Amino acid sequence: MRAALLMLGSTMAFGLMAVAIRYATRYVPTQEVAFFRNAFGLLALLPMLLRPGRAPWKTQQLPRYFVRSAIGLASMLCAFWALGHLPLAQAVSLSYSTPLFVTIAAVLWLGETVRVRRWAAVVVGFIGVLVIVRPGTAGFTAGSLVAVCAAVLSSLVAIQIKQLTRIDSADTVVLYTYVFWVPLSLVPALFVWVWPTGLAWLWLLATGVLGTLGQLLWTRALRLGEVSALTPISFLQLPLVTLCGWLLFNETVDRWTILGAGIILGANAYIAHREAVLSRRAASAAASAAAKPAE
Repeated sequence: MRAALLMLGSTMAFGLMAVAIRYATRYVPTQEVAFFRNAFGLLALLPMLLRPGRAPWKTQQLPRYFVRSAIGLASMLCAFWALGHLPLAQAVSLSYSTPLFVTIAAVLWLGETVRVRRWAAVVVGFIGVLVIVRPGTAGFTAGSLVAVCAAVLSSLVAIQIKQLTRIDSADTVVLYTYVFWVPLSLVPALFVWVWPTGLAWLWLLATGVLGTLGQLLWTRALRLGEVSALTPISFLQLPLVTLCGWLLFNETVDRWTILGAGIILGANAYIAHREAVLSRRAASAAASAAAKPAE
Protein backbone atom coordinates (compact mmCIF):
# COMPACT_ATOMS: atom_id res chain seq x y z
CA MET A 1 0.00 0.00 0.00
CA ARG A 2 2.82 2.41 0.86
CA ALA A 3 4.59 1.73 -2.44
CA ALA A 4 1.37 2.41 -4.35
CA LEU A 5 0.87 5.73 -2.54
CA LEU A 6 4.47 6.74 -3.25
CA MET A 7 4.05 5.92 -6.93
CA LEU A 8 0.78 7.87 -7.01
CA GLY A 9 2.55 10.86 -5.45
CA SER A 10 5.35 10.57 -7.99
CA THR A 11 2.85 10.41 -10.85
CA MET A 12 1.05 13.53 -9.65
CA ALA A 13 4.35 15.40 -9.18
CA PHE A 14 5.50 14.60 -12.72
CA GLY A 15 2.09 15.50 -14.13
CA LEU A 16 2.08 18.87 -12.37
CA MET A 17 5.68 19.44 -13.48
CA ALA A 18 4.48 19.12 -17.08
CA VAL A 19 1.95 21.88 -16.41
CA ALA A 20 4.64 24.05 -14.77
CA ILE A 21 6.90 23.56 -17.80
CA ARG A 22 4.11 24.66 -20.13
CA TYR A 23 3.62 27.86 -18.12
CA ALA A 24 7.37 28.47 -17.73
CA THR A 25 7.99 28.27 -21.49
CA ARG A 26 5.59 31.19 -21.92
CA TYR A 27 8.09 33.42 -20.12
CA VAL A 28 11.55 32.04 -20.94
CA PRO A 29 13.08 29.76 -23.63
CA THR A 30 13.12 25.98 -23.23
CA GLN A 31 16.89 25.93 -22.63
CA GLU A 32 16.49 28.28 -19.69
CA VAL A 33 13.64 26.25 -18.22
CA ALA A 34 15.92 23.20 -18.26
CA PHE A 35 18.70 25.11 -16.49
CA PHE A 36 16.48 26.37 -13.68
CA ARG A 37 14.85 22.94 -13.32
CA ASN A 38 18.31 21.49 -12.70
CA ALA A 39 19.56 24.34 -10.51
CA PHE A 40 16.53 24.32 -8.21
CA GLY A 41 16.55 20.52 -8.24
CA LEU A 42 20.17 20.41 -7.06
CA LEU A 43 19.46 22.90 -4.28
CA ALA A 44 16.53 20.78 -3.11
CA LEU A 45 18.62 17.60 -3.11
CA LEU A 46 21.82 18.80 -1.45
CA PRO A 47 20.59 18.76 2.19
CA MET A 48 19.39 15.18 1.75
CA LEU A 49 22.41 13.87 -0.13
CA LEU A 50 25.03 15.53 2.06
CA ARG A 51 23.72 14.36 5.44
CA PRO A 52 26.42 13.17 7.88
CA GLY A 53 27.32 9.53 7.39
CA ARG A 54 26.90 9.56 3.62
CA ALA A 55 29.70 9.68 1.06
CA PRO A 56 27.99 10.24 -2.29
CA TRP A 57 30.99 12.08 -3.75
CA LYS A 58 33.15 8.95 -3.99
CA THR A 59 33.26 7.58 -7.53
CA GLN A 60 35.67 6.46 -10.22
CA GLN A 61 33.20 6.90 -13.08
CA LEU A 62 33.32 10.65 -13.77
CA PRO A 63 33.62 10.27 -17.59
CA ARG A 64 30.54 8.04 -17.60
CA TYR A 65 28.61 10.56 -15.53
CA PHE A 66 29.50 13.29 -18.01
CA VAL A 67 28.22 11.23 -20.95
CA ARG A 68 25.09 10.19 -19.04
CA SER A 69 24.38 13.81 -18.11
CA ALA A 70 24.96 15.12 -21.64
CA ILE A 71 22.56 12.59 -23.16
CA GLY A 72 20.10 13.18 -20.33
CA LEU A 73 20.18 16.92 -20.95
CA ALA A 74 19.50 16.40 -24.66
CA SER A 75 16.52 14.23 -23.73
CA MET A 76 15.31 16.85 -21.26
CA LEU A 77 15.50 19.66 -23.82
CA CYS A 78 13.52 17.62 -26.34
CA ALA A 79 10.92 16.63 -23.74
CA PHE A 80 10.54 20.18 -22.41
CA TRP A 81 10.18 21.56 -25.94
CA ALA A 82 7.47 18.96 -26.65
CA LEU A 83 5.61 19.87 -23.44
CA GLY A 84 5.78 23.53 -24.39
CA HIS A 85 4.58 23.14 -27.98
CA LEU A 86 2.48 19.95 -28.27
CA PRO A 87 -0.82 19.22 -26.55
CA LEU A 88 0.11 17.90 -23.09
CA ALA A 89 -1.70 14.59 -23.64
CA GLN A 90 0.19 13.92 -26.88
CA ALA A 91 3.59 14.83 -25.43
CA VAL A 92 3.10 12.62 -22.36
CA SER A 93 1.67 9.74 -24.42
CA LEU A 94 4.77 9.66 -26.62
CA SER A 95 7.03 9.80 -23.55
CA TYR A 96 5.57 6.42 -22.54
CA SER A 97 7.38 4.87 -25.51
CA THR A 98 10.66 5.03 -23.53
CA PRO A 99 10.37 1.43 -22.18
CA LEU A 100 10.03 0.18 -25.75
CA PHE A 101 13.35 1.76 -26.70
CA VAL A 102 14.90 0.56 -23.42
CA THR A 103 14.19 -3.03 -24.48
CA ILE A 104 16.09 -2.53 -27.74
CA ALA A 105 18.95 -0.68 -26.03
CA ALA A 106 19.27 -3.41 -23.38
CA VAL A 107 19.78 -6.01 -26.11
CA LEU A 108 22.33 -3.90 -28.00
CA TRP A 109 24.38 -2.57 -25.06
CA LEU A 110 23.81 -4.96 -22.16
CA GLY A 111 23.42 -8.19 -24.12
CA GLU A 112 20.10 -8.99 -22.44
CA THR A 113 18.00 -11.81 -23.83
CA VAL A 114 14.50 -10.81 -24.88
CA ARG A 115 11.96 -13.51 -25.64
CA VAL A 116 9.33 -13.55 -28.36
CA ARG A 117 6.47 -12.33 -26.15
CA ARG A 118 8.33 -9.22 -25.10
CA TRP A 119 9.39 -8.47 -28.67
CA ALA A 120 5.75 -8.79 -29.70
CA ALA A 121 4.77 -6.27 -27.00
CA VAL A 122 7.46 -3.88 -28.26
CA VAL A 123 6.14 -4.13 -31.83
CA VAL A 124 2.59 -3.48 -30.61
CA GLY A 125 3.84 -0.49 -28.62
CA PHE A 126 5.51 1.00 -31.69
CA ILE A 127 2.24 0.62 -33.58
CA GLY A 128 0.75 2.83 -30.87
CA VAL A 129 3.50 5.41 -31.48
CA LEU A 130 2.73 5.41 -35.21
CA VAL A 131 -0.98 5.85 -34.48
CA ILE A 132 -0.21 9.04 -32.51
CA VAL A 133 2.47 10.43 -34.84
CA ARG A 134 0.63 9.48 -38.08
CA PRO A 135 3.52 10.12 -40.49
CA GLY A 136 2.44 11.05 -44.00
CA THR A 137 -0.95 12.40 -42.93
CA ALA A 138 -2.32 15.88 -42.35
CA GLY A 139 -2.14 15.27 -38.60
CA PHE A 140 1.64 14.76 -38.65
CA THR A 141 3.82 17.42 -37.00
CA ALA A 142 7.58 17.62 -36.63
CA GLY A 143 7.01 18.30 -32.93
CA SER A 144 5.89 14.72 -32.38
CA LEU A 145 9.27 13.54 -33.67
CA VAL A 146 10.95 15.72 -31.03
CA ALA A 147 8.91 13.92 -28.36
CA VAL A 148 9.93 10.53 -29.78
CA CYS A 149 13.56 11.68 -29.86
CA ALA A 150 13.27 12.50 -26.16
CA ALA A 151 12.06 8.95 -25.50
CA VAL A 152 14.96 7.44 -27.47
CA LEU A 153 17.53 9.50 -25.57
CA SER A 154 15.81 8.71 -22.27
CA SER A 155 16.16 4.99 -22.99
CA LEU A 156 19.92 5.43 -23.42
CA VAL A 157 20.03 7.22 -20.07
CA ALA A 158 18.18 4.31 -18.44
CA ILE A 159 20.81 1.87 -19.72
CA GLN A 160 23.63 4.07 -18.46
CA ILE A 161 22.03 4.37 -15.03
CA LYS A 162 21.80 0.59 -14.87
CA GLN A 163 25.54 0.37 -15.58
CA LEU A 164 26.46 3.14 -13.13
CA THR A 165 24.48 1.63 -10.24
CA ARG A 166 26.45 -1.60 -10.52
CA ILE A 167 29.33 0.26 -8.86
CA ASP A 168 27.94 3.44 -7.28
CA SER A 169 24.98 4.05 -4.99
CA ALA A 170 21.75 5.61 -6.21
CA ASP A 171 22.59 8.78 -4.22
CA THR A 172 25.91 9.11 -6.05
CA VAL A 173 24.20 8.71 -9.42
CA VAL A 174 21.61 11.38 -8.59
CA LEU A 175 24.19 13.79 -7.16
CA TYR A 176 26.61 13.67 -10.08
CA THR A 177 23.77 13.84 -12.59
CA TYR A 178 22.70 17.19 -11.17
CA VAL A 179 26.27 18.41 -10.64
CA PHE A 180 26.93 17.97 -14.36
CA TRP A 181 23.44 19.01 -15.47
CA VAL A 182 23.63 22.50 -13.98
CA PRO A 183 26.71 23.76 -15.89
CA LEU A 184 25.86 21.77 -19.04
CA SER A 185 22.35 23.21 -19.20
CA LEU A 186 23.65 26.73 -18.51
CA VAL A 187 25.68 26.77 -21.76
CA PRO A 188 22.74 26.61 -24.23
CA ALA A 189 20.64 28.79 -21.92
CA LEU A 190 23.16 31.65 -22.11
CA PHE A 191 22.63 31.97 -25.88
CA VAL A 192 18.92 32.72 -25.44
CA TRP A 193 18.95 34.14 -21.91
CA VAL A 194 15.97 36.17 -20.73
CA TRP A 195 15.87 37.25 -17.09
CA PRO A 196 12.75 35.77 -15.45
CA THR A 197 10.33 38.17 -13.83
CA GLY A 198 7.25 37.86 -11.65
CA LEU A 199 5.35 34.60 -12.10
CA ALA A 200 8.13 33.12 -14.21
CA TRP A 201 10.15 32.49 -11.04
CA LEU A 202 7.23 30.62 -9.49
CA TRP A 203 6.86 28.27 -12.46
CA LEU A 204 10.61 27.69 -12.73
CA LEU A 205 10.82 26.88 -9.02
CA ALA A 206 7.82 24.56 -9.32
CA THR A 207 9.47 22.78 -12.25
CA GLY A 208 12.60 22.05 -10.22
CA VAL A 209 10.87 21.08 -6.97
CA LEU A 210 8.17 18.93 -8.58
CA GLY A 211 10.67 17.15 -10.82
CA THR A 212 12.95 16.35 -7.89
CA LEU A 213 10.04 15.27 -5.69
CA GLY A 214 8.70 13.00 -8.42
CA GLN A 215 12.09 11.39 -8.89
CA LEU A 216 12.58 10.74 -5.17
CA LEU A 217 9.09 9.28 -4.69
CA TRP A 218 9.49 7.11 -7.79
CA THR A 219 12.80 5.67 -6.55
CA ARG A 220 11.39 4.86 -3.11
CA ALA A 221 8.25 3.30 -4.57
CA LEU A 222 10.30 0.90 -6.70
CA ARG A 223 12.34 -0.09 -3.64
CA LEU A 224 9.19 -1.14 -1.78
CA GLY A 225 7.01 -2.65 -4.51
CA GLU A 226 7.08 -4.64 -7.73
CA VAL A 227 7.44 -2.83 -11.04
CA SER A 228 4.58 -4.81 -12.60
CA ALA A 229 2.18 -3.66 -9.86
CA LEU A 230 3.35 -0.04 -9.79
CA THR A 231 3.66 0.63 -13.53
CA PRO A 232 -0.12 0.93 -14.14
CA ILE A 233 -0.30 3.59 -11.41
CA SER A 234 2.19 5.75 -13.31
CA PHE A 235 -0.19 5.70 -16.27
CA LEU A 236 -2.53 7.97 -14.27
CA GLN A 237 -0.27 10.84 -15.31
CA LEU A 238 -1.95 10.80 -18.72
CA PRO A 239 -5.52 11.54 -17.57
CA LEU A 240 -4.11 14.11 -15.12
CA VAL A 241 -2.28 16.11 -17.80
CA THR A 242 -5.19 15.64 -20.21
CA LEU A 243 -7.55 17.20 -17.65
CA CYS A 244 -5.08 20.03 -16.96
CA GLY A 245 -4.65 20.63 -20.68
CA TRP A 246 -8.41 20.91 -21.11
CA LEU A 247 -9.06 23.11 -18.06
CA LEU A 248 -6.00 25.38 -18.25
CA PHE A 249 -5.09 25.52 -21.94
CA ASN A 250 -8.36 24.68 -23.70
CA GLU A 251 -6.77 21.60 -25.31
CA THR A 252 -8.75 18.73 -26.78
CA VAL A 253 -7.54 15.16 -27.32
CA ASP A 254 -8.16 13.53 -30.70
CA ARG A 255 -9.14 9.89 -31.05
CA TRP A 256 -5.76 8.95 -32.51
CA THR A 257 -3.91 10.09 -29.39
CA ILE A 258 -6.35 8.18 -27.18
CA LEU A 259 -6.05 5.02 -29.29
CA GLY A 260 -2.26 5.23 -29.60
CA ALA A 261 -1.80 5.95 -25.90
CA GLY A 262 -3.96 2.95 -25.00
CA ILE A 263 -1.85 0.68 -27.21
CA ILE A 264 1.44 2.00 -25.78
CA LEU A 265 0.28 1.73 -22.16
CA GLY A 266 -1.03 -1.80 -22.74
CA ALA A 267 2.30 -2.85 -24.23
CA ASN A 268 4.21 -1.30 -21.31
CA ALA A 269 1.98 -3.03 -18.77
CA TYR A 270 2.60 -6.39 -20.43
CA ILE A 271 6.37 -5.80 -20.60
CA ALA A 272 6.45 -4.94 -16.87
CA HIS A 273 4.36 -8.04 -16.09
CA ARG A 274 6.67 -10.34 -18.09
CA GLU A 275 9.77 -8.88 -16.43
CA ALA A 276 8.25 -9.53 -13.00
CA VAL A 277 7.31 -13.11 -13.91
CA LEU A 278 10.77 -13.89 -15.28
CA SER A 279 12.46 -12.29 -12.25
CA ARG A 280 10.40 -14.43 -9.87
CA ARG A 281 11.25 -17.55 -11.85
CA ALA A 282 14.95 -16.72 -11.78
CA ALA A 283 14.85 -16.04 -8.03
CA SER A 284 12.96 -19.29 -7.42
CA ALA A 285 15.46 -21.27 -9.50
CA ALA A 286 18.39 -19.69 -7.65
CA ALA A 287 16.80 -20.48 -4.28
CA SER A 288 16.17 -24.09 -5.31
CA ALA A 289 19.75 -24.49 -6.49
CA ALA A 290 21.08 -23.05 -3.23
CA ALA A 291 18.89 -25.38 -1.17
CA LYS A 292 19.92 -28.49 -3.08
CA PRO A 293 22.39 -30.56 -1.02
CA ALA A 294 25.84 -31.07 -2.49
CA GLU A 295 26.57 -34.59 -3.69
